[in-house]
Amino acid sequence: MTSSIASTLDLPCGARLANRLCKVALTEGLADPMNRANERLERLYRAWSLGGAGLIITGNVQVDRSHLERPGNVAIDDNGGLEQLRAYAKAGRTGGNHLWMQINHPGRQTPRAMNENPLAPSAVALDLPSEAFGPPRAATEGEIADLIGRFARVARVAQDTGFTGVQIHAAHGYLISQFLSPIANRRTDGWGGALPNRARFLLEVVRAVRAAVGNAFPISVKLNSADFQSGGFTTEDAIQVARWLNELGIDLLELSGGTYEQMVMVGAGKDDPAAPPVRESSRRREAYFLEYAALIKPSVSMPVMVTGGFRTVEGMNQALANGAADMIGLGRPMCTEPDLPSRLLAGKVSAGPTWEHRLKLPADALGPDTDAATRHQVEAWGKQGWFCLQLIRMGQGLAPDLEMSVMDGFHGYSQNEASTAERLSRPVHAR
Repeated sequence: MTSSIASTLDLPCGARLANRLCKVALTEGLADPMNRANERLERLYRAWSLGGAGLIITGNVQVDRSHLERPGNVAIDDNGGLEQLRAYAKAGRTGGNHLWMQINHPGRQTPRAMNENPLAPSAVALDLPSEAFGPPRAATEGEIADLIGRFARVARVAQDTGFTGVQIHAAHGYLISQFLSPIANRRTDGWGGALPNRARFLLEVVRAVRAAVGNAFPISVKLNSADFQSGGFTTEDAIQVARWLNELGIDLLELSGGTYEQMVMVGAGKDDPAAPPVRESSRRREAYFLEYAALIKPSVSMPVMVTGGFRTVEGMNQALANGAADMIGLGRPMCTEPDLPSRLLAGKVSAGPTWEHRLKLPADALGPDTDAATRHQVEAWGKQGWFCLQLIRMGQGLAPDLEMSVMDGFHGYSQNEASTAERLSRPVHAR
């Protein structure tokens, strides 16, 4: 039977999703100074839950408070907050949808303001300004074992507090993605080198999480289809890792791509031979990573979700009907239209919002002497900030501000991160 966005989806663990639309993980920055959930997250996730998606995945919840992707992350690290998590989970399930917690550790992509020397597979610094990201240090064998245990413990807390599944973040250049990458992982022990060793950390995390939550609890993995960096994690690597994940019985594989150094996951990337612009064929088919899914999906039997670029019902249904994807991930459209899934499903609209005309950096914004690379970075982070600030507004009970400019996004996001970091209560075990 031909699938559409309204079709149910049965997962290998036995759970059923009510439709094929997913609000994917979006960083919220709304936690309290102890990195605990609060009423702002409840307000935001209640709106998304009532919006009609069959699955909602939270923004990344960190396993270590001394390693944050940004200061407003939720973290589960002996900081209490279980009742707040229960309230968060209840609000996020208001509409009868599944609510999965995304679990993460940013590794070397921890901002310097959060940790001067973050943990990573190897002491390989990001190719980004040093004032933003400090030099990482290589994890010891004992620390690797501790990290695996942290992922499992957070998954169990998610289950105990009312979340209906978890997603392990192994994409976008964060810690697990770093272990997978030959660029970031230069280890010569059993955790580095050939792909089986580089994938070992991810596979051990999946095994530990499954042991912690049992066979009936959904486990997803978010995996790069490629890093899009010369010498990095390739699509061929992704195909093999997907096969190993399939053998472990995960319930949903989400395909994305890119890192902080190569931000193709948000439609931007540096001028690198390994990261060509989004091809015209991909634009016609809407989603950035569909062509990579077409290479990976035939190798696995588990459901596959593709995220990034979907806008029209026609494009979504076509991807589902031809078997290119089993689930459609929606990210940025949900930053301004939390009820978009219900309107798509009801046929009230045929497409989600577009913002291209709002998010272009004016030619005179940075002065005549600004080089192209700097303009590119400011525009990319300005766009990121624009969407992040919309989530903060919704968490405050305010409507999205569609008149915000990309420069407003850049400056407003920077100011918010600085003020949030200033209020952050540092963990006593910070390294």
